[in-house]
This record gives sequence, C-alpha cells and structure tokens, in this order.
Amino acid sequence: MRVLALPEAEVPGELKLQVAELQDQAWPGPPAPSTVPVHDPALRPLSMLLLDGDRVVAALDVLSKQLAHAGRTYAASGLSGVVTDRARRGWGHGRHLVSAARAAVRESGADLALFTCDRGLQGFYESAGWEPLPGTVLVGGTPEEPFPSDGAGFDKVTMAGFFSGHAVRHRADFPGSRIALHPGEIDRLW
Repeated sequence: MRVLALPEAEVPGELKLQVAELQDQAWPGPPAPSTVPVHDPALRPLSMLLLDGDRVVAALDVLSKQLAHAGRTYAASGLSGVVTDRARRGWGHGRHLVSAARAAVRESGADLALFTCDRGLQGFYESAGWEPLPGTVLVGGTPEEPFPSDGAGFDKVTMAGFFSGHAVRHRADFPGSRIALHPGEIDRLW
C-alpha cells in the first residue's frame, strides 16, 4: 500500500475514474458532468489516494484557504470526499489515509484543519488523531448564501487539528462557535 498525493488537476484519468466509482458506492446518484470541476481550484485541492498496486482503495481531498475567525487569520485546511472501497472497509485503510492526510496538513504549514463529519464517524476520525469541537458549526457556501453544518436534516460534528503555535494559543476561540468557512458555490462545505 502506498499513499499518492497530487494536486487534483494532476491525478491521472484512470485513477480519477476509480475514485468516482468509490464515491458512487458511498453517495449514489447521477454522475456529475466531466466538465464540472469537483473542487474550486481556489481551494488548492490536493487529492490523496491509498493505492494497492494500481487500485485505489481509499481516497480523500484536502482543501485549503485563509480563514478569518475571532479577529485572527489562519491558514486552514479541511478534508473532503473521504471514501473507502466498500469491500475493504474495516481493514484500516480509511484510518491510514485520514492519518496520512493529518500529517500532510500539519507538514504543509497550515495553522489548523477543520471539517465536518457525520456524528457516527466521530470515533473513526478521533482514532486517526483528529479532535472534536463540541458545539462548533462550520458555515459553508458564501456570505450571501450560507450553508451551515447544523442545517435541517444534518447530524454533523466538527473535527479539528491545531498545528501552529498561533492556532494552539487561540484554540479556545473555536469550540462552541460558528465559523465562517465560506468555501464557495462548488464546495459548499468541505
């Protein structure tokens, strides 16, 4: 097994197809047109793939942007589209990739990472080194059309990693807060 990390635009076509198949297992629905970008290029999407030979067994994307919160600015990243091949779930592949993503974000120079997950996956992310932020809501979308993680029908928890001294010193500003993530129209919430 090896982790391949590439800017989303540089992922070879065959691997992109395999990722799309895994995503369809997790979130069935009509495929997006190939002309529609998966992620906003302004978020510098980094695709991370766990490969067994030439087969993708798990995949995720790391998205990054500047984040203003509580009067301070942070280099922030978050996980998006985390998926593992249904036939290989429970083998530790997802945890391996999510742990590798945590290390990659920390090594990238990001101050912190924030993302949401379904409440039932909180323990999975904690086992990979992420920490929950009780009562924290990420507000996605745009300022004109916000998309909050506590919206109707959602049962989400916000997960985080604090990496820089700046983020660690101000970590008390994050639990129980509403954080204006606003990643845009394509990535309404990462």
